[in-house]
Amino acid sequence: MTQAELIAALPEGRLPPSLMALHATDLLALFGVGLLLGALCCALVLPLLARPVPLGARIRALRSLEPEARLLAIARILGHLPDELRAAAYGAASPLGAEDIERIALKARRARR
Repeated sequence: MTQAELIAALPEGRLPPSLMALHATDLLALFGVGLLLGALCCALVLPLLARPVPLGARIRALRSLEPEARLLAIARILGHLPDELRAAAYGAASPLGAEDIERIALKARRARR
């Protein structure tokens, strides 16, 4: 039996033979769905593949902030404010230089580990 005879022998309620063949529009739709699924997979996996920014680079990026705002941002990054920076953060001492703040923050981070 040929394929057409087999399809013709199927009971009623099956799809007609013209709907069982893939056409150009069907292939294009399947390609589009594949692109959408690929984009969704990439969006889900991308955060897992992103490299974390090193702590030193995150602290150096704060150099453009005012001293008080910079100390607050460092406290947010570290999860605490190092004791050496508390006086400067609350205005009880003169603001420290950028290199001093970075050195103290990185030293405090290593000490907590």
